[in-house]
Amino acid sequence: MLMTEQATGHHPQPRPRNGALPTPVEHVTGAQSLIRSLEEVGADTIFGLPGGCILPAYDPLMDSQRVRHILVRHEQGAGHAATGYAQATGKVGVCMVTSGPGATNLVTPIADAHMDSVPLVAITGQVASKAIGTDAFQEADICGITMPITKHNFLVTKAEDIPRTIAEAFHIASTGRPGPVLVDIAKDALQAKTSFSWPPQTDLPGYRPVTKPHAKQIREAAKLISAAKRPVLYVGGGVIKSGATAELKILAELTGAPVTTTLMALGSFPDSHPLHVGMPGMHGSVTAVTALQKADLIVALGARFDDRVTGKLDSFAPYAKIVHADIDPAEIGKNRTADVPIVGDAREVIADLVQAVQAEHSEGNKGDYTAWWSDLNRWRETYPLGYDLPEDGSLSPQQVIQRIGQLAPEGTIFTAGVGQHQMWAAHFIDYEQPATWLNSGGAGTMGYAVPAAMGAKAGLPDRPVWAIDGDGCFQMTNQELTTCALNNIPIKVAIINNGALGMVRQWQTLFYNQRYSNTVLHSGPDEQKANKGTRVPDFVKLSEAMGCVALRCEDPADLDKVIAEANAINDRPVVVDFIVHEDAQVWPMVAAGTSNDEVMAARGVRPDFGDSEDD
Repeated sequence: MLMTEQATGHHPQPRPRNGALPTPVEHVTGAQSLIRSLEEVGADTIFGLPGGCILPAYDPLMDSQRVRHILVRHEQGAGHAATGYAQATGKVGVCMVTSGPGATNLVTPIADAHMDSVPLVAITGQVASKAIGTDAFQEADICGITMPITKHNFLVTKAEDIPRTIAEAFHIASTGRPGPVLVDIAKDALQAKTSFSWPPQTDLPGYRPVTKPHAKQIREAAKLISAAKRPVLYVGGGVIKSGATAELKILAELTGAPVTTTLMALGSFPDSHPLHVGMPGMHGSVTAVTALQKADLIVALGARFDDRVTGKLDSFAPYAKIVHADIDPAEIGKNRTADVPIVGDAREVIADLVQAVQAEHSEGNKGDYTAWWSDLNRWRETYPLGYDLPEDGSLSPQQVIQRIGQLAPEGTIFTAGVGQHQMWAAHFIDYEQPATWLNSGGAGTMGYAVPAAMGAKAGLPDRPVWAIDGDGCFQMTNQELTTCALNNIPIKVAIINNGALGMVRQWQTLFYNQRYSNTVLHSGPDEQKANKGTRVPDFVKLSEAMGCVALRCEDPADLDKVIAEANAINDRPVVVDFIVHEDAQVWPMVAAGTSNDEVMAARGVRPDFGDSEDD
């Protein structure tokens, strides 16, 4: 992914606040030093859950006037909330838990943040330094466990190392390609006496992210863009993380090339823009998938050619030359060889590309994409995104999500769980601005939506936040609604309740002869004959028990009224249980392991693209 330091709100190196002189030396405990360090790096919100080894840090936290702690109900909720906070605000998300099971409960959200390049600092308590390695009570080697899924991690055993470590952790998390950093602190380091002053001396001799792209590579890319007949701008989540959306719009309009935005990049380029051809991938739009397949040039910006986009890799975009720009050099050439590799920050890469393309135009080298757009527009008109309403008059899940998007106040942030409802939310809600769509892309973590919405709302309390969740996902982390109710975090949750693990059930329908092994969530044989959604638990009663307003909608005639009622309630969390038809499926689709050439517009409908210039 591509990233600018400016977009994170954190300086490359810790500096005194407001240009002030360094703070005088204070004599404190390690725990007090930790809280002071968090204050100085700008952490204003921590999601956490105390326990024995981290308990020393919770005592001075109680006295902090600058850091708000939100007590979660499960450590996984703390991690996803910190991720949602970071994705919504652009700042570093912070979570803090205890040792052993507290720390291991963070593994899933840390892996999630790592896959999606989210700046996160996870602070964990550890047993006393002399007990490390003895299998002490609630000991776990969390540094070893998370080494493959963190950008870096630290084990702190000395109190005097805490300020430097926190400063370095925030710097690493928020610069270059952002990601999670773990800080594991031994209990005796928190209890020991030490001195505190700020800023500390940091020492990261091997960490030098390259942000400025090489001018020669930029010129080569501009020449390819101007010479291409069928170019595509393939935009990934790094463009949002870099704050490069304005530059992207300039580049797209300057070149006239079609733009496709990945699941992690929705909102980086307005969905309504005529140059936008949709989301690529396994469930991408027919036009976006086919544009990449038939392109003669792909300009990848902050994207990583992951398997969900490429399909069968050796058949992906067979005619295309590749310009691949990314701040992480390890991504370039990892899955697809780049003809022009560019290492750099998205904002700087795109800004330089704009100048280079303008120079090509001034020399009379401007691409003619007329025939290309004739093809693209034909595909776009022939195979638009759509859905059929259920014949039995029940609620369509796509219609529910579409109306939530249409009736939501301006500036609403949407989070989603993982599965069918995630894809429908990507398809049928329009994203015009960056950081209005938060989801788990790389890891595909069920249970992400509710705590991520909580984190986003905590970071941006004036913005409406809707979580689009499934009845399967919701049952994994819904306890954080209690956290929301008790901390005045009034999110709104739409449960797309089809009584099943929907996406798995869709695969069973298509590839396993409709043998629905362990995907039915609702109760009893009667409901299996005529699905009425999951009723055990009763989501309305459950949500009310957690301090929320709870509504249920089963009739399409009530849909707009119920959504409007939910939008009008802003003093408490709101949960709406939408009982939807169980047989709705996500289309278009490229079956796993197949070529993108085999994209299906709908079940049994393979697009006919006719003759094209690439033939």
